[in-house]
Amino acid sequence: MLVIEARADPTLPGGRPYSSARIKTQGRLSWKYGRVEARIKLPYGQGIWPAFWMMGDNYKGWPACGEIDIFEFVGKTPDTIYATVHAPGYSGGKGVGSKLVVSEDALKNDFHVYAIKWQENEIRWLFDEREFFKLTPADVPDKWIFDHEFFIVMNVAVGGRWPGYPDETTVFPQFMYVDYVRVYQRP
Repeated sequence: MLVIEARADPTLPGGRPYSSARIKTQGRLSWKYGRVEARIKLPYGQGIWPAFWMMGDNYKGWPACGEIDIFEFVGKTPDTIYATVHAPGYSGGKGVGSKLVVSEDALKNDFHVYAIKWQENEIRWLFDEREFFKLTPADVPDKWIFDHEFFIVMNVAVGGRWPGYPDETTVFPQFMYVDYVRVYQRP
């Protein structure tokens, strides 16, 4: 099992009070279309920001390369997962997406399967096989750029403008447990 750990550590160089990790397939494996899924148990708490996402492998820089967030989770909304795409004209806080509200206890206490079904001109998001969001070129305010290879990224960030920062209620260390990551494609 992959474990990504976030720690409070005031002894880090540069005065940064937290450490965590990111793992990515960039330069090794990338895909165009298919089903991409992972079975994950999420960390939790104010300021904790785990994500399972994909970045365009076309070396154009962000947001021109495109970004597909299979899920993002922020500790200040502990019952909500977010699904978003980013591209020129709709990036950062203007990304196009949706959210799914589920039991807060389920997200932090149980494993769930987070997935996308991605084909030409369409991406569908699933949570435990339940589709909760679908996106097509007609749904974005600018060019659809999700028709090339993307690589996978998994990480646990700590702090930031969107999730806020840890506070006295945040427990460390925090762990994102990844049982598996799978990519299915038609031959």
